[in-house]
Amino acid sequence: MNIKTITLYTSVLIMVLCSFSAFAAESHLNQAIQHAEAAVKSADGKTIAEHAEEAKTHAKSAQTEKTLAKTAGSHLDAGIKSLDEAIKQGKLGAADLAKKAAEEAVTHLKQAA
Repeated sequence: MNIKTITLYTSVLIMVLCSFSAFAAESHLNQAIQHAEAAVKSADGKTIAEHAEEAKTHAKSAQTEKTLAKTAGSHLDAGIKSLDEAIKQGKLGAADLAKKAAEEAVTHLKQAA
């Protein structure tokens, strides 16, 4: 093997690894959206809070794994803030307020995607 071949293989390997990282971040964002939507559809505050917590975990993972455009990053931040509110209201038993916050989170997360 010569230097050119080694360089080519190394370049391909780096591109593949970067692609997996971007895919993982996209996957986390999609999972966050799915859990936030499940929170919106839930009937009681406790279940809303549980789904919102799971959505927040995935949203945080997407946030750390992906370099987002400025507007997408701000929507992700706003989505996480709305999920925090959904968790808070859900734990207090205020299902309607928790659902409203989860709906806002869905909107922001979809805009970040």
